[in-house]
Amino acid sequence: MASMIRIWYDREGDFLEITFREAKGYLREIAEDIYERVDVTGNLLGYSLFNVTRHERQALAIPLQTQQLRALLQEA
Repeated sequence: MASMIRIWYDREGDFLEITFREAKGYLREIAEDIYERVDVTGNLLGYSLFNVTRHERQALAIPLQTQQLRALLQEA
């Protein structure tokens, strides 16, 4: 099965969600309004970004380590 990354934006809530893997987890803040979603053992599940338009960003930098991405893709 091919790996899929799900990206969802709620315009009304100004909320962006990036999901690498569906599983129960919790949010951990990594920067202002940027959270990573991890499972109970700390494996990365995705990112949640709040107040996206408030920050008036030209580009958004998310600190994703290549080893995390490689592990996510191998699990799929």
